[in-house]
Amino acid sequence: MKERYESPFGARYTSEEMQKLFSPDARYVTWRKLWLALATAEKELGLPITEAQLAEMKAHLTDIDYDVVAAREKEVKHDVMAHLYAYGKAAPSAAGIMHLGATSCYVTDNADLVLYKEALFLVRKELLSVIKALWSFADRYKALPTLGYTHYQPAQLVTVGKRAALWLQDFVTDLQDLDALLADLKFLGCRGTTGTEASFLELFDGEAQKVEEMNRRLASAFGFESCYDICGQTYPRKTDSRILKVLSGMAESATKFASDLRLLQHDGEVTESFGAKQIGSSAMAYKSNPMHAERICSLARYLMTDALNGGLTASAQWLERTLDDSANRRISMCEGFMAADGVLRLVADVASGLVVHEAIIAKRVGAYLPFIATENILMEGVKRGGDRQALHEIIRKASLSAKEKIEKGEKADLLADLAESGAFGMTKTELEKVLEPSLYTGRAAEQTRAYLEKIRPIAEAGETPTDKIVL
Repeated sequence: MKERYESPFGARYTSEEMQKLFSPDARYVTWRKLWLALATAEKELGLPITEAQLAEMKAHLTDIDYDVVAAREKEVKHDVMAHLYAYGKAAPSAAGIMHLGATSCYVTDNADLVLYKEALFLVRKELLSVIKALWSFADRYKALPTLGYTHYQPAQLVTVGKRAALWLQDFVTDLQDLDALLADLKFLGCRGTTGTEASFLELFDGEAQKVEEMNRRLASAFGFESCYDICGQTYPRKTDSRILKVLSGMAESATKFASDLRLLQHDGEVTESFGAKQIGSSAMAYKSNPMHAERICSLARYLMTDALNGGLTASAQWLERTLDDSANRRISMCEGFMAADGVLRLVADVASGLVVHEAIIAKRVGAYLPFIATENILMEGVKRGGDRQALHEIIRKASLSAKEKIEKGEKADLLADLAESGAFGMTKTELEKVLEPSLYTGRAAEQTRAYLEKIRPIAEAGETPTDKIVL
């Protein structure tokens, strides 16, 4: 039986890797590593801490007794102190020097930064998968003419690949934003109750350089180049806002991609893959609904609204700190990453399995091409001695007449009507020669080819690089 609420992120949408990263074990083992790193730095800088105490702390990084933690937290109503108590019970010789000079935010905030940084790299891996899949799709179909739409009304021709390149460009922008964020992400360090490091000045007898060196060592131990220049008790909550905004940007890109695909699937031009045994509708067995694209939009909508939490929290931090951020951040930050992980994995899966129905695309192009071709027909008619304004009026009337027939379900032949007018000096056969779709896609294929070549290093980077790619 399952009698308690289970998050859909864990049950349905998020990878095992992301779930493990935000698990209790990952968080609280990181807390213990932070306590060990602090004690190690303090010993190396002259405080009376022994190697035996550090060794005992190191030996008990992972054997967390959650029953002891729960019982202690019930008494003291403080999760950090409960975990510190449990760590001290496991490593009793070091209990007296653990957390020396620190506040709760030393472990909570620094652990969050460690987890968020790792999560951003996981997201980056998924984002690169999306870029790779869309790059390949755009490259394959860069020259295939398709009907373009403005206001979701038929417009000039584009290419399937050019449209995909628009989706791709959004995700590349997200990668650039993510890399900028990662490059600027810093560590809190151990700064004391109001960020002044006063407790450590006391511990190190006023030697400020030792306080600075301690924080440099702590940052380096957890893979950060530096600490924030100025802090209160916490790291600046603007960081959380920036993280959620970057994740929200990916949700925006994903929604654009998935919404376009839903429209295209309605017209039967491009569809997401559909399994041989997949059920599209419980009632209408013939249906092949764009369920994955719809799920992308659904999760992305959650992520975009979740990003509001970062800004609201950052703007509400009173003076050197307040605690109204805690409960919100426990939910909004980890679930923001969970949602981003789910969205990007879905986008990569859908993008790598897109099905292009070229016959349907060609049929729709053929239906509208005579109307689109009228501008070229007009120019050719002028070359053959016609009056531009007079020819324009003939085209306008003939086009409206043809549209009316189509709307009534009747057969229309615009080119035949124009040929019969005699004003253009061309037969229907001559007019049909201008109906080659590639003549009406402009520089779409060329634009796509140039852009794909520009971002080729990203598309070929694979899924694991951590170095920033500069375009």
